[in-house]
Amino acid sequence: MLTFKNTNIAFILLLAFTIWADKMQGVNWMIYAAIILVYSLIVSYGCYFVSSGFFMPMYCSAKTNRKVIALTFDDGPMSPGTPEVLQILKNADVEAAFFCIGERLAGNESVIKQLHADGHLIGNHSFTHGALFDLLPAAKMLAEMQQMDTEVYRAIGKRPRLFRPPYGVMNPNLKNAIIKGGYFPIGWNVRSYDTMAKDADKLLIKVISRIKPGTIFLFHEKCDVTIKILPQFIEQAKAMGYEIVRVDKMLGLPAYAD
Repeated sequence: MLTFKNTNIAFILLLAFTIWADKMQGVNWMIYAAIILVYSLIVSYGCYFVSSGFFMPMYCSAKTNRKVIALTFDDGPMSPGTPEVLQILKNADVEAAFFCIGERLAGNESVIKQLHADGHLIGNHSFTHGALFDLLPAAKMLAEMQQMDTEVYRAIGKRPRLFRPPYGVMNPNLKNAIIKGGYFPIGWNVRSYDTMAKDADKLLIKVISRIKPGTIFLFHEKCDVTIKILPQFIEQAKAMGYEIVRVDKMLGLPAYAD
């Protein structure tokens, strides 16, 4: 399996061999450039494709033959999006997971309490979801994550254990923060790209076609197109014989530390 550790070992050995060859008989500088380029491409792949498990194992789906799937929503809470999604889920008697941004809890405490009361999971999606989050040192990342936990605790008396990386990007610093904080990193294996979708019918067809046992779907409650297709998606998934369960229950993970 391709990981950050074995990639570093392989490229250190390759670089050492190249330096030796350069001293023995000379090596074109483009060889060094090629090594650096390939290394950078591999690491970038690991950063942006969290399901690869390049930096650490991620929970991106459930290994099961049971016809179960999980719905997850990122970047809330927000109004009116989150209350609308909550009503759709309540009407369909479905539980989901909401990976929330900590600074958005202020003023939305009633929404968070309703999420919890309706049986939905509240996950950690950092406090600010800042554009430079991925460049922070591990200690500052962890501080953001714990700040988010504190806000959730104030609202419902529980601290999230499930964490989803902002922008879906992983790196060594975030790995260290996740491990030190005792979180379970949650990814997905179907990214709806609803933030870019314009055609609701096409989006519905796409996500329905990706339904398989153990699938974790990623949506955003801020997207009008998602709110539009969600009732039909749930209805069709159930018609296909699928049960929609909370992601922690599907994966067998503890949702909260308290």
